[in-house]
Amino acid sequence: MAFINRVLEPPTYGWSDMSGNLAKPTPKQIFAEFFSRLNVFKNKKNWLSFLSWMMIVVLAPFLLLFIFKYFTFKLLLAAFFYSMIVMGTHGTIWHHRYCTHGAYQFSNKFWRFFTQNLTLKIIPEEIYAVSHHVHHALSDQPGDPYNAGGGFLYCFLADVNHQPINRNMSEADYAKCVNLMKHTGVNVNTYAQYQNWGTLANPTRTLISVALSWGFWFTAFYLMGGIGLACALFGAAGFWAVGVRTFNYEGHGKGEDKRRDGVDYNRNDMSINQLWPGIVAGEWHNNHHLFPKSARSGFKPYQVDGAWYYIKFMSVIGAVKSYNDSKKQFYQQYCNAQVVPIHEEPIIVIQEEVVVSA
Repeated sequence: MAFINRVLEPPTYGWSDMSGNLAKPTPKQIFAEFFSRLNVFKNKKNWLSFLSWMMIVVLAPFLLLFIFKYFTFKLLLAAFFYSMIVMGTHGTIWHHRYCTHGAYQFSNKFWRFFTQNLTLKIIPEEIYAVSHHVHHALSDQPGDPYNAGGGFLYCFLADVNHQPINRNMSEADYAKCVNLMKHTGVNVNTYAQYQNWGTLANPTRTLISVALSWGFWFTAFYLMGGIGLACALFGAAGFWAVGVRTFNYEGHGKGEDKRRDGVDYNRNDMSINQLWPGIVAGEWHNNHHLFPKSARSGFKPYQVDGAWYYIKFMSVIGAVKSYNDSKKQFYQQYCNAQVVPIHEEPIIVIQEEVVVSA
């Protein structure tokens, strides 16, 4: 069995059935697995999954305070912008394009730290990045941790049921797992510590980093707009953290083939380009599956890509030293395009249309 097939902790209901097809658990099985893996009293190795959902629980009162005590339409607009655009785009910039795919490289550790902490720390890098490598290797196949064919709950609760790393890796496999994360700057456990805690992340360092992140941002929001703004944006962050768990179910057609000719060019899996995730977070998912290591996934003129704009800006000011941009390759391979360089701005000729690329 290849490393990518064994790096994640398998659920009790397994990845596949006796025929080799996706094992589709019942809602009862999914919830049983979920609560079992959250139980830190049963097994302390459940600590990271428990922490991931406890952060949402802790953020819920901020949302309620905003709704019932501090609500104004101005704060609602701020909360919408922060959750949908700021948190969504940052997730694409940091967790997706950098931590998982290494689509760009920072010029130094300061800019990496700066980008990492642009928003509240909510999603542990380990849970996202390692499992996302598996998602790309086994997309829509048994073993894909958020296979849309398993249903909504299969994807929504995947961060607990399917995404944690295997707790029984050999030292050699653990070293490979560490290698997947080394560029992120996340301090990881030694193999002996991993055997004790079952994670790459160290509990003490993780809790301190979350406390510092939340303390800094609550203070910053309070100074910018008082307790009302702080509650609105903290509540919005929690709202986003729940909503983002629905993305891969939607982004892979809810288990159906919803790919469209002329829109979704990747036909190796069920990923689709969606207008809303693309606009608010730069997540043109089918494009991303075509070129996963590209720092840009909004290739067509209408495909707004805020994550790419940030990465490009950071490159201009010297904070990013290199990046991969697959836009030219996309047009050449999938749009029958001929690229004719003029000065420093390439012109892309597609049939009889002329589009000047950014």
